[in-house]
Amino acid sequence: MDKVAIVILNWNGRKMMEQYLPSVIAHSQGATIYVADNASTDDSLEWLHIYNNKVKTILLDQNYGFADGYNRALKQVEAEYYVLLNSDVEVTPHWLEPLIDYMDTHSDVAACQPKLLSFVDKTKFEYAGAAGGFIDRFGYPFCRGRLFDTIEADNGQYDQVTPVLWATGACFLIRSKDFWDVRGLDSRFFAHNEEIDLCWRLRILGRKIVYIPDSQVFHLGGGTLPKGNSRKTFLNFRNNLTMLFKCLPDEELHYVMRWRWFLDYLAAWQTLILNRNLGDFKAIYQARRAYKKWKKDFQADRERIQQHRVAVPERKHFSLVWQYYVRGKHKFSELP
Repeated sequence: MDKVAIVILNWNGRKMMEQYLPSVIAHSQGATIYVADNASTDDSLEWLHIYNNKVKTILLDQNYGFADGYNRALKQVEAEYYVLLNSDVEVTPHWLEPLIDYMDTHSDVAACQPKLLSFVDKTKFEYAGAAGGFIDRFGYPFCRGRLFDTIEADNGQYDQVTPVLWATGACFLIRSKDFWDVRGLDSRFFAHNEEIDLCWRLRILGRKIVYIPDSQVFHLGGGTLPKGNSRKTFLNFRNNLTMLFKCLPDEELHYVMRWRWFLDYLAAWQTLILNRNLGDFKAIYQARRAYKKWKKDFQADRERIQQHRVAVPERKHFSLVWQYYVRGKHKFSELP
């Protein structure tokens, strides 16, 4: 069994691998590197075999998306720790050591993430995870260093090890035992919100998620579905609602979901009227219909998750929409 297995999910990503894989190979001593291929139709695997035949490959027979792609790949990997790493991430020297050292000495921690900075502007945090993730009362994800579309510069303000609710799917390390104890990522999500769902389920069981700033990586972001893509909007809304249905405590479920009905349709009309984005408008309506249609399929998941829950302080009980758009709070440090 490996101590650490780095698993990069690939789908038609030759250009990404050409640019970012060399840093992973150069700076990940002691880890076994896997590329799990979601039935790519480009020449990425041919390039990989020529470039470095020591990187192990896992071949999947179709594009299973992020969630089920990783589940299927990780079933073929034996390691104490998995690192789920996007193909558009540049790592830095010694990036793994702080993550592994912390996990080795804190058995109550299930997963951790590094400081996630932007590859485009390395002085700033990156949208997908920044300095660790939280959610507000109504299920809106945010990070230390990123609230909605406001991204902070990294001035050392988040340089402390900190418990968080979720670690970014762009780059996080997780104990294989914890991953499988909660049945891995929810494969029905396909992509988006699946890492938040996974981490929230672990937190409900009392397992901790932590941000480790001594490890730094740089993320390009938007490599598969860029921001503004209506498919991405659909997946984000549908999966976020489904995650709330699974994970919210009984006493909050109906209250929160009533508010989300209002907030989602408000977001749909705002994107149509102010942004003139018909695609996203339709996607939000379609996401709500899809959630309503498949909600019954998650009832058993909800009942199982609710059986052994503990308090999760990293889920904040204010409204991020109110704080950001009404009160003008655009930095994490300004929030209640």
